[in-house]
Amino acid sequence: MAQTALKKIVVIGGGTGMPVLLRGLKQHPIDLSAIVTVADDGGSSGRLRSEMEMPAPGDIRNVIAALSDVEPMLMELFQHRFTKGNGLSGHSMGNLLLAAMTSVTGDFYTGIKEISRVLNVKGNIYPIANQNMFLHAEYEDGDIVTGESNIPKANKRIKRVFLKPNPVLPLPEAVEAIHDADLVVIAPGSLYTSTLPNLIVPQIGEALRETTAKVVYVCNVMTQAGETSHYSASDHVQAIADHIGTGCIQAVVMHNRTIDRDVQMVYAEENAEPVRYDLDKLRSMGLEIIEEDIVKERNHSLRHDTDKVAKVLCSLI
Repeated sequence: MAQTALKKIVVIGGGTGMPVLLRGLKQHPIDLSAIVTVADDGGSSGRLRSEMEMPAPGDIRNVIAALSDVEPMLMELFQHRFTKGNGLSGHSMGNLLLAAMTSVTGDFYTGIKEISRVLNVKGNIYPIANQNMFLHAEYEDGDIVTGESNIPKANKRIKRVFLKPNPVLPLPEAVEAIHDADLVVIAPGSLYTSTLPNLIVPQIGEALRETTAKVVYVCNVMTQAGETSHYSASDHVQAIADHIGTGCIQAVVMHNRTIDRDVQMVYAEENAEPVRYDLDKLRSMGLEIIEEDIVKERNHSLRHDTDKVAKVLCSLI
């Protein structure tokens, strides 16, 4: 099939949920692009960010790993995290490679493209911005906290998140990808610290409103302490609408099976619970609801099933 004939799917997100979707989608005959958050400030990413004044590489590294097609040993090396060494401990090899390539090329996005070429990545990977950016949260009591890793720690209801410097300049290629897409997928993940940092970048919300593509949100299965405690599915969608306006999302994909009781008890220890799927409220918001069995359990941990979700998403185009 000619490249020009392939349908274009753009996935927006970060954290652990996005690579799960991408691993499944790369198996399909589509033109795939990933727009990835660079707001992380914890661990290896945070250290490289502050020492090298570069965007956070961690989420980008995981997306490269999800979309690459290389020998398993090479990928194991890329994802290796050092546990010893003064100054080296805690760093992942992939983060260091991204930092080195940014230094060599003088540009973060160029560095990503070069590493993607070396690691035989299927699709395009766009950092949401090509500059260092800092996520802030304002809680309902008026307090403001700086730093993606600090936001859940307060364990208070979040009113809004915002970025500095203001404005953050989005990567033009990312905006163009949304405009040209046949389907835009907002990936599951930490709502306020992985999903919204992408959407609140100026021109991204605007592009989501203007694109002729269907925009689909793959809803989280479980709530997250410090971010979405007691949130229903409509609360997740409403939080996105509160930040970038209504009318950006047309459909919501959600799991349609009950979570086993013993799995719920494991999550309850982390103050997490199944997201309540309030279908009537979602329909009243004008959303199409797509219910499928798209989650798998492993060792009492829930993850979206990469193949099942990909199949559902590809069926929409």
